[in-house]
Parts: sequence; structure tokens; C-alpha cells
Amino acid sequence: MKISTKGRYGLTIMMELAAKFGEGPTSLKSIAEKNQLSEHYLEQLIAPLRNAGLVKSIRGAYGGYILSREPASITAGDVIRVLEGPISPVDFTEEDDPAKRDLWLRIRDSIAEVLDSTTLDNLINFQEQSAADNYMFYI
Repeated sequence: MKISTKGRYGLTIMMELAAKFGEGPTSLKSIAEKNQLSEHYLEQLIAPLRNAGLVKSIRGAYGGYILSREPASITAGDVIRVLEGPISPVDFTEEDDPAKRDLWLRIRDSIAEVLDSTTLDNLINFQEQSAADNYMFYI
């Protein structure tokens, strides 16, 4: 299974909103500029996230988007499934060899377990920790 730009950029949007959770709405323009992404493309991605109830839109001059729930209650799996569809490394049928079917099912379940156990809160904390671990040495 290859995660497309829809899934990757969708996670970027959600991580940005999670990092600003409780601070008010964030515009897609600011997310696009910060991450050097197309604002138009992000607009296409935010609609399914809103329809799935993961984000809310706020109208007005200082409007934008906010998470509909706490970052700790939204998983990477929630986002990926909305934007990419079901998690499966291959399409297989009942006629497939049982040994191969078992392999594909175990791979699917392993991917789903990682995505479903990783929250937006985990991702932004990991991102902040990684940034703090990057030391700059000058001689």
C-alpha cells in the first residue's frame, strides 16, 4: 500500500490543526505557506475531512479550520481512511491461495494497528521532540 499525497498532505493539515488546538481557527493559506504546499490542493482535501466530522470550518475574516475533537482522540488511521479509503496492501479474492491471503491479512492488520494507535497528539509531540533533538554546533 502506498500512501498518496492526499494522505500525506491530509496528515499535514491535521497535524497543523492539532498543534494549534484551542488557539482558534487556522487558515489553509497559512498551512500551505508554512509547508510549501498548494492551497488549492489543500482545499480539496479539507472537504472530506470536514464531511467525516474530523474538522469544523469557521467563517469570517478570522475564520479557518479547527479540529472537531481533541488531538489525542483522532488517529492517523482516521485521516488515512477518509482520504485514501480502506487500508489494504493488495486486492484479493476468496479464490486466492490461503497462505497468501493470510499474509495479506496480517500485513493489513499490522498497518492498521500502527495507524490506529498513533494519534495526532503523538505525531505533534514526536515532531516537537525531533526538532528539540536537532542540535546545531558551530565552530
